[in-house]
Amino acid sequence: MSFVPGAKPPADVSPDPHWFLVHSTGLVVRAEGEGVALPRRDDVVALGLDPGRAHFVGRLDEQDCFALSVDDGALREPWAARGLRALYMPFGEELFVAAGRAVQIAAFALTHRHCGRCGRPTRPVAGEHAVRCDACELSFYPRVAPAIIVLIRRGQQALLAHAGHFREGMYSTLAGFVEAGESLEQTLVREVREEVGIEVTSIRYFGSQPWPFPHSLMVGFTADYAGGEIRVDGEEIVDARWFSADDLPNLPPNPSIARKLIDAWLRDVGARA
Repeated sequence: MSFVPGAKPPADVSPDPHWFLVHSTGLVVRAEGEGVALPRRDDVVALGLDPGRAHFVGRLDEQDCFALSVDDGALREPWAARGLRALYMPFGEELFVAAGRAVQIAAFALTHRHCGRCGRPTRPVAGEHAVRCDACELSFYPRVAPAIIVLIRRGQQALLAHAGHFREGMYSTLAGFVEAGESLEQTLVREVREEVGIEVTSIRYFGSQPWPFPHSLMVGFTADYAGGEIRVDGEEIVDARWFSADDLPNLPPNPSIARKLIDAWLRDVGARA
């Protein structure tokens, strides 16, 4: 699959669009064997929804994608809301990216119906995912919160950590949100120091991934250990250790950027062995 984001709907909509019905608890889907199915246009209408109010999300494998907010009144058999995280594996990477974008766009439209400065109603801006207040001329765009995520290396080892909200036994890379006035590199150094108490050097960009929990952009890096002993903060991180490639804990699933960072390290360690 290949997803291309978009804001302006095409003049001719594809024959069988993807419909993302966004509920406050997740996406509306139908169980289908061990997987799930998204609603089609006929299903949207049958649920009492107006397809004309939907937001264009983009195009996935030549099929247009639309998002529409729904409340509890649209939830009836066989349709049910399922948390976005639970759809991570059954959707696969590209469909998950499209779904995450749909959730964020629908939430933005729902929470920006009035101006945050003067309180007057806003109106959608044609061809953009934005709203504008005609009274005070202030425009609003969907929020994107940048965060760093980093794999730290020490020789042939990598630092992996267990956060309090992780499932038992799972370890992953360190991550944290960018604060006002920080560069990405400054955020990385601060977060590593705060969470595990060590210093790093040789920071290198790896890649990025949109992460809709709720509206993050994960910016991935690798870095080298520069000094210090591991001292976890005991709040976000409850354990952190140096791991070798032949002695790994449970890892985050694909297609997360955390797993991509770890897999890239494993390939490199294998190439050097």
